[in-house]
Amino acid sequence: MTSLDPVRLEVFRHLFASVAEEMGTVLRRTGYSPNIKERRDYSCAIFDARGQMIAQAAHIPVHLGAMPLSVQAVLQSLDLFPGDVAILNDPYRGGTHLPDITLVTPIFVGDEIAAVSPAASPPPRSPLPLFPTPRFRRQPRPPRRRRRHVAGIDAHRATCTARD
Repeated sequence: MTSLDPVRLEVFRHLFASVAEEMGTVLRRTGYSPNIKERRDYSCAIFDARGQMIAQAAHIPVHLGAMPLSVQAVLQSLDLFPGDVAILNDPYRGGTHLPDITLVTPIFVGDEIAAVSPAASPPPRSPLPLFPTPRFRRQPRPPRRRRRHVAGIDAHRATCTARD
């Protein structure tokens, strides 16, 4: 067995941890949901090809505790290819609870999986388009008109004409 250089080990540990942190930053910046943008209810990590955690970001710990089971379930049940993303929220396969979704993406070097990067978060509360087009953009609301209380005006007129 080869001995590990402690300095090199720390450099790589911080390198992989910064990659997981950067994944979380990108997820937060591109998320639509206030759960992601404001509450930061998400987690990101890096796993090796066998499903062992290499690094995790300092995000929500409940997701990070369930991620190894999610990654193992994906690696055991699916043949992953470049560009694939496995989406799961099964509580019997590593999901924390039904509102949370875990995305597992393989990272390939050549033809083999070198690593796996999962991310877990709740979905947006309303359906959103993948690619916003002008018709999906929020339009400013027209100013509200004041409604007249028609019954009160008519009653006032009726009392005025009855006196005359």
